[in-house]
Amino acid sequence: MFEQVKALVFDVFGTVVDWREGVAREAGPFLARIGRAEIDAHAFADAWRARYQPAMEEIRSGRRGFTRLDLLHRENLEQVLRAHDIDPAGVGEAALDGLNRAWHRLDPWPEAVAGLTRLKRRFIIAPLSNGNIALMTNMAKRAGIPWDAILGAEVAQAYKPDPLAYLRTAEVLGIRPAELCLVAAHNGDLKAARAAGLATAFVPRRTEHGPGQSSDLEPSEAWDVVARDFQDLAHRLGV
Repeated sequence: MFEQVKALVFDVFGTVVDWREGVAREAGPFLARIGRAEIDAHAFADAWRARYQPAMEEIRSGRRGFTRLDLLHRENLEQVLRAHDIDPAGVGEAALDGLNRAWHRLDPWPEAVAGLTRLKRRFIIAPLSNGNIALMTNMAKRAGIPWDAILGAEVAQAYKPDPLAYLRTAEVLGIRPAELCLVAAHNGDLKAARAAGLATAFVPRRTEHGPGQSSDLEPSEAWDVVARDFQDLAHRLGV
């Protein structure tokens, strides 16, 4: 199967980087500064993330035109603040923008950069993320993520799991869908990629949602490759 694969594209939030810890790390001091230190920073991060898919569904359904994730994150942040009886207007633009950019400053999982560096020796590697280009670029620059290109929703003008997100990514790379493999920690993402004709690789991230995570602990289907982490993936792909 992998003899024809020329490029690996990666889900990013949860698969490459630990969004929950990164957002909570910045939400805690933010909440303390505005006098709401009693709000749990991890619960705040979870509530913010919970609005991620509904916001994108407005676009996937056609009810709203394509909108960058940075703007969706900002709108969702303001909604979460209001749900906690915090008026965003009283927080100030600089503070809101600063916290919204926490998504640009997420840390990779411990082995991710080393594993990606190995995989890059044989394959083109790029994000296939719902994150926008500026977000992905800033994240990679800060964390040393060695992408060959920045791809994903903004390039495809479609949010996963819309088939166009996968098919247009292959098209941009000038390859057939079967020559492209999605690497993800989320079975649903891989299912949509497989339906679009891509190869699939599952790498579990069993603490993405915290210590009580109950989803995506194991592969739900016989994906083309299942690996413990990116270093193991590189080993299994002979890199």
